[in-house]
Amino acid sequence: MRASSYTIYVDLPDTSEEMLLVHGYTGAYDKVSRKVANYLRSLEARRAPQPLYGAWVSEPSTVEEEVKAPSDGALETLIRRGYLTNMSVEEEEELLVKMATKIHQQKVAKMPSYVIMPTYNCNLRCAYCFQDHMRTNPKYNHLLRTIKPEMIDRIFGAMPQIEARHGIKDGQAPSRSILFFGGEPLLAANLPTIQNIVDKALELGPATFSAVSNATEIEAYGDLISPQRIANIQVTLDGPPEEHDRRRIYADGSGSWEKIRRNVTWALEKGVGISVRLNVDRNNIDQMPAVAEAIYAEGWPEMPTFSAYTAPIQPGNDNVSKQTTMNSYELDQALAAMRDEHPSIKVLGRPDDSTRNQAHRLFLESGNGSGMPPVRESFCSAHVGMYIFDAFGDIYACWERTGNPNIRLGYISEEGELHIRGDNEKLWRSRTVASNPACRKCRYNMHCGGGCAVLAEGKTGSLHMNFCDAFASRFRSSVADAFQAYTSGEALSAHVDRVCDQ
Repeated sequence: MRASSYTIYVDLPDTSEEMLLVHGYTGAYDKVSRKVANYLRSLEARRAPQPLYGAWVSEPSTVEEEVKAPSDGALETLIRRGYLTNMSVEEEEELLVKMATKIHQQKVAKMPSYVIMPTYNCNLRCAYCFQDHMRTNPKYNHLLRTIKPEMIDRIFGAMPQIEARHGIKDGQAPSRSILFFGGEPLLAANLPTIQNIVDKALELGPATFSAVSNATEIEAYGDLISPQRIANIQVTLDGPPEEHDRRRIYADGSGSWEKIRRNVTWALEKGVGISVRLNVDRNNIDQMPAVAEAIYAEGWPEMPTFSAYTAPIQPGNDNVSKQTTMNSYELDQALAAMRDEHPSIKVLGRPDDSTRNQAHRLFLESGNGSGMPPVRESFCSAHVGMYIFDAFGDIYACWERTGNPNIRLGYISEEGELHIRGDNEKLWRSRTVASNPACRKCRYNMHCGGGCAVLAEGKTGSLHMNFCDAFASRFRSSVADAFQAYTSGEALSAHVDRVCDQ
């Protein structure tokens, strides 16, 4: 017998006698004595594998005291829950690969989701934007046109063809999910286009609509912004008013806070879901308490459809210095440290709140046997079934890799035929924790999904490498926090649904 390669050890606060075991692919969470944990650690067949770059950050690995075998009953439980195994390291890895592949195949066979980009154009000029070159470099001006009605017809004609590739029979598609993205999709000038798209989608059957918008012109949309039409909007803020107005600016250099503030309140009063994303780096992290106070001053937390979360700015172009950015763990811990002195900051979701809430739910449900964590064999919908249409009829898997036909999944011809590039489709849709040698061996893989492919490519040159983002430390810290909240009866913040973590 040996310890499973996918056993995770979580230190608990305020105790040196007990810790949690978490199993990577069986979904088991168990509190054990440190002696039992050390016994397992002594049976590790190898050191924890390192990522292909970077480090996990403080991965525990040492056995600190004399090791004694636990009771027969405890051993039986360790075997049943997956922590002890008779499989060799290679056999267990192969089992993990089969599980991840099977789960991925099942997800791919479900209804796809759609993103429609009415234009690459935008009325703001945010320096860190990954599309900044499209609006500032004249050679990309041709990309800034708005989608034409005939292209909209071709997109909706292609949807049944796409669904057939996912095993959805003609006429049997459930509700379609359509997200508007840009550029800025909800420019006032785009109103007839967005209305056309919504009408055509509903002609085909049930559909839900959401948007990622800077919210500077959404008031032009009237009742199209409503719980019955565009029901959820992700809006970005970059700090309190003065800081935001230095970062999210119009082409003339003026700020956008006041316009966004009014429109967010307007949408919330209509019952529309608003998820505010706070882009954070080392230059504005200390201003997060001021952001929280500004949000409370607007009364948004009293609105039932409001939520806010934080995300680290990534160095997406040459305007962003890597020295100013931080990883998700650094941001999460910085926000945690602020909460005692600034209670209002709890309105801002931390990067790992979803992991904490998931673990907390499992602890609450453990008594009735219904707790089972969802697995994450791939990182996001770009690897499963997301189709992004731009104004030219090109189709992409990820919106951060749009605008370049060389990397498109395919396109829709003038005759309305769907053409998929097999090589690019395989590149995106086959990325799982089983497609990367480091991920296959990692005990965190089915909780992490391998990290963002675009950020991995930026680091390594390959989509099929991993982007760890200090996940090991983030996961252990989040699970420990959730267990402490569970044992103390503390409620955690509500889960924030995010359009994308990047």
